[in-house]
Amino acid sequence: MFVRAASRTLRTANALHTPRIAPIASTSQRIRCYANRPGRDNTWKPSDPIKFDKSTKTTNNPVHENQPEFDTQAAPERNTTPTQQPGPGQPQAANPEAESAPETPEQPQKPLPDLRYGIPSSFGAEFGEAETKSRAGAQDPNNITDDPDSPPGPGREGGELPKSAYETSTDRRRNKVANWSYIAFAVFGGVSGAFLCRNWDNESEEKKHIDAPNGWTPGLMYKRAKARISGEMSYYTEPTFQKLLPEVEMMPPLTLVLSLEDLLVHSEWTTKHGWRTAKRPGVDYFLRYLSQYYELVIFTSAKSMDADPIIRKLDPYRIVMWPLFREATRYEGGDYIKDLSHLNRDLSRTIIIDTDASHVKAQPENAIVLPKWKGQPGDKGLVSLIPFLEYLAMLQQGGGNFDVRQALKSMEGKDIPTEFAQREAKLRAAHMKELEAEKAKKSKKSIGAFVGALGMGSAKQGQMILADGTNMSEATAQGKMMIDIFRDIGRKQYESMDKEIRENGEKWLKEMAEEEKKFQEEQMKNMKSGAMSWFGGSAAAPAPQTPPPAAAPEANKSN
Repeated sequence: MFVRAASRTLRTANALHTPRIAPIASTSQRIRCYANRPGRDNTWKPSDPIKFDKSTKTTNNPVHENQPEFDTQAAPERNTTPTQQPGPGQPQAANPEAESAPETPEQPQKPLPDLRYGIPSSFGAEFGEAETKSRAGAQDPNNITDDPDSPPGPGREGGELPKSAYETSTDRRRNKVANWSYIAFAVFGGVSGAFLCRNWDNESEEKKHIDAPNGWTPGLMYKRAKARISGEMSYYTEPTFQKLLPEVEMMPPLTLVLSLEDLLVHSEWTTKHGWRTAKRPGVDYFLRYLSQYYELVIFTSAKSMDADPIIRKLDPYRIVMWPLFREATRYEGGDYIKDLSHLNRDLSRTIIIDTDASHVKAQPENAIVLPKWKGQPGDKGLVSLIPFLEYLAMLQQGGGNFDVRQALKSMEGKDIPTEFAQREAKLRAAHMKELEAEKAKKSKKSIGAFVGALGMGSAKQGQMILADGTNMSEATAQGKMMIDIFRDIGRKQYESMDKEIRENGEKWLKEMAEEEKKFQEEQMKNMKSGAMSWFGGSAAAPAPQTPPPAAAPEANKSN
């Protein structure tokens, strides 16, 4: 207690002897005191009132009704340093020496980035300048050995050494190999060009290329080189063989080439069933009936691996003698052309039926182009062609210089089944009229000329009997024409063939399957013996190969 009272007494005594100091002025007063200088008016004057642009007032601020919530004209370019004087009640510059110092021009402030669409990247500003300087050849400030004012030397890294000083032995070896490769390629190209431009080796080659005869002019040399290159490319564009069909001694005099897709069958794909193939109505009758007059060939532009299973199911008894696939076509301009000149058959006795005109543009005069069959049930477009094809077969048996191209030209631009039916009806009407006139005169017209032309019978006691037992006199008396008699004979042969197929078809299929299996076993045995011979084993003599029969023997007899 005593100590506390003594300290209080001492403080009171000091306060009595200390002079009284005026209270400290406020901050604004202190600033005005520092700014008092002689000759300066320090009285306060109101500044210009603040004006607001009502045109920029778009949306009222819920807190301050007179101030807009945001300014639609705000932009980074308007962010500049304010130049107005401070308003009333705002402190002036606190440092009086700053006012007396000379004013320096203020640097314009760069516009602030527009942050309404995201924050911009500062990577370019931070690292772009350093990268630019390094590319421009800026010198390292820590490098005291190089002169920053001297230009870079001719080396790979800008030094004084040549470029070869920086190459390794691997680089020099690689460049050397590349140079020798260029030289070898140039020499090889020159020798190959001279070899292609040489004259033809023999006269047969020269006759085969009439447009490129022998000679040493630049034009002829170019033509020979082009012909040889085209011959090499023909492996991919021309048919596999120049003669697609072999020569057979006993075969029908006419050849009928049939397309597969959209003519005999129609294939379509669905998500429910996948690929399905439908057989056109009347295909079996069409093939079996015309097989007695024509050599049937199926020529398709599909691949053999796709079309062969379809042909086997379509014609299990091998009525069609020869199937041909895409490998036998000629590829030209994006189309697979079925060139009949490679069939090894007389074009005057060859007919092709297709559904695509581009497939037969090599020989359009031999072609019958039908509309595509899209799988409609009850279609008769294929069967309706039988009478016309049957009539051509009858004309061919009559002998003479018969040409199927003339008959097809007479049907050009017309529906063949309809046109032939109309012509046959007119011919039948004329025949009946002539027959009635002969009956009125009670005279018998000899038909020996017709029968002799057909070569199908002989005279016996004033009557003409054909090989199948048909009496020509009786048939003529009934009003039948030659086409009717020929058609009756063809129907009898078809019925005989159909009967044999129904009775012996299963047996034929089993025999063909056994023959094919035996043929495959023989091929496998020959392949194994040939493979063993490579390892020093003794290979047995290969057994003679017998290919499977092209058609059932009973069916050939019926034909």
